[in-house]
Amino acid sequence: RTVQDRMTGADVTLTDEQVELVQRLQKGQFGDVNFDPYEPSVDFFTHEVMIHPVTNRPADKRSFIPSLIEKEKVSKLVHAIKMGWIKPRKPKDDTPTYYDLWAHEDPNSVLGRHKMHVPAPKLRLPGHEESYNPPPEYLLSEEERLAWEQQEPAERRLNFVPRRHRCLRAVPAYPRFIHERFERCLDLYLCPRQRKMRVNVDPEDLIPKLPKPRDLQPFPTTQALIYRGHTSLVRCLSVSPGGQWLVSGSDDGTVRFWEVSTARCMRTLPVGAVVKSVAWNPNPTLCLVAVAVEQSVLLVNPCLGDKLLFGATDQLLEAYVPPEEERVQPVQWVPPSAEERGKGIRLIVQHSKPVKQVTWHGKGDYFASVVSDTGSRQVLMHQSSKRWSQAPFQRSKGMVQCVSFHPTRPFFFVATQRYVRVYNLLKQELTKKLMSNCKWVSSMAIHPGGDNVICGSYDSKLAWFDLDLSTRPYQLLRHHRRALRSVAFHRHYPLFASGSDDGTVIVCHGMVYNDLLQNPLLVPVKVLKGHVLTLDLGVLDVLFHPTQPWVFSSGADGTVRLYT
Repeated sequence: RTVQDRMTGADVTLTDEQVELVQRLQKGQFGDVNFDPYEPSVDFFTHEVMIHPVTNRPADKRSFIPSLIEKEKVSKLVHAIKMGWIKPRKPKDDTPTYYDLWAHEDPNSVLGRHKMHVPAPKLRLPGHEESYNPPPEYLLSEEERLAWEQQEPAERRLNFVPRRHRCLRAVPAYPRFIHERFERCLDLYLCPRQRKMRVNVDPEDLIPKLPKPRDLQPFPTTQALIYRGHTSLVRCLSVSPGGQWLVSGSDDGTVRFWEVSTARCMRTLPVGAVVKSVAWNPNPTLCLVAVAVEQSVLLVNPCLGDKLLFGATDQLLEAYVPPEEERVQPVQWVPPSAEERGKGIRLIVQHSKPVKQVTWHGKGDYFASVVSDTGSRQVLMHQSSKRWSQAPFQRSKGMVQCVSFHPTRPFFFVATQRYVRVYNLLKQELTKKLMSNCKWVSSMAIHPGGDNVICGSYDSKLAWFDLDLSTRPYQLLRHHRRALRSVAFHRHYPLFASGSDDGTVIVCHGMVYNDLLQNPLLVPVKVLKGHVLTLDLGVLDVLFHPTQPWVFSSGADGTVRLYT
């Protein structure tokens, strides 16, 4: 009758009353001995109706009048049902749904419609060699079986040896069955499957829609005349403003003047050295040609055509009055000797280094020359009427390849190996720097409108720049296979040409629109051939006739050709 107290660990002896209470609780009886669970109930809330009510408050009016708020709610629900905003619940569909076992095989089924699902590649169906009684030609001979056993498993055409059995009952179990199933499961689980999204594009749509060359006439198509006479390669060409005379400079040390329409050599001027550049004065009231020879620029009066014209040119040059005090100039203006004057030379501008290019301003008074130098005096500007020269640049920005004046505005273009810089001569500042995306610029031409420039390069690219659009090329044309030597624009027609060392002249249609939103249209229209490759050089200079859609080209074979 003792129990241990968990709290103190002491043994406690139970009294009789406590033992009795425990026993009663174990039997499920009440703990109190005197409690009677079955005593009669006392009705503590009367069931008789009293004559006096508990409260005497009169009934509310709202208890017997229909509610306006509920009426408004009901009318809203009725309106929503009429408008179709509230739809009745759909009846439950009791038809049983079945799982489609072959859904992944059928692309039109619900499960098959998952776009990126790629069904597993199917196994190859068994052929005749898997048969238990294959035709005799499928059975391996002794040598074939030995060869099969010596092969690597990956190199074998069949991964089993075909065998013949008497009947289907005699076929044994396939020993590699579990192994092959396992390999198949591995392949399916490890092989990445990817859906190649193919775009169906018509190849014709990828070619830009260009007009036919027939619609872009006139442009030169056939070789009309060959101007023969030079004995070495003809480096440079220039044509008179009226288009009647042509001048060419050659490595044989002569400058030849030709009549364009007859290919007749009118005059030959021996200068005793390689002629690097010739430029006919663009002013139609003057008859003057600038010739770059070694370290000097010769101003030559060819005395061709109208006597009044070349007489007036001589009078203009002789009217020069030297200033009282000597000015420091980067070059020397030297009058020619009597013998040189008899040849037609009127002035000699002596430079300190070899001259490689000479070009006139559109008005015909100023001309610029490029010197083979590395310093700041690579580009020089000269005024022929005042015999005054100056070096416009303080320091050099690289090797200058060629220069050109803007046809109408006071801009000056200087092409170095990689860039074309545009300078404003009035403000004396750099306005634009064009990135040519070429390794080495060889030549440059400016559109008569003045907003587009083309550059030829020795890595056989022609870059067309739209100055209003960007400083990067609007288009890079790779029509030639070899280095471009010269590029030219026509003065009136939408044509430009490029001459290359592959011996061809490519004429392109280059339409520039007045609408600024419309990009220029560039279409190659004709490849002109005729020049013979000499010393790995082809066409060295190209030039358009000032009025006709004709192009002149000079080549390393010592000829000048006219294409009309």
